[in-house]
Amino acid sequence: MGDEPRWLSEQEMKAWTGFLAATALVERRVDHQLREDAGLSHTQYEILVRLSASPEGSLRMTELAEALLNSKSGLTYQMTQLEKAGLTERRSCPTDVRGVFAVLTEAGRRKLEQAAPGHVAVVREALIDVLTPEQLTVLADGLGEVSRRLRE
Repeated sequence: MGDEPRWLSEQEMKAWTGFLAATALVERRVDHQLREDAGLSHTQYEILVRLSASPEGSLRMTELAEALLNSKSGLTYQMTQLEKAGLTERRSCPTDVRGVFAVLTEAGRRKLEQAAPGHVAVVREALIDVLTPEQLTVLADGLGEVSRRLRE
């Protein structure tokens, strides 16, 4: 009896399929806007955001991968693309020969400043302004709890 799956109720299935559709559509919309307006993927934009928010515009590659919920190889690929564009660079850690820092360049900072207004506009259009303040609170609390549990 204990081996029987806990199938999703109608309401639970509606929440699950709504989550899948909304996340895919929002991600597609955001990625399209960033590619069209700034020549960046959403992941590349998030790398620039994380670096700009960090002290001295740099983070260890491992910390950056964890913050982005990305694999090290996926981050390496994105960093290579950003480096080719002159938006980031990698530097060796002076105290750990295995450590590598991702560093935001001045060109990367300018690119982020140029891309941010369009990005926030599409995030508002696709998600934030669609929901009431109460719905945003429930969404933030619920997804925050999901993230917290999955990170444990």
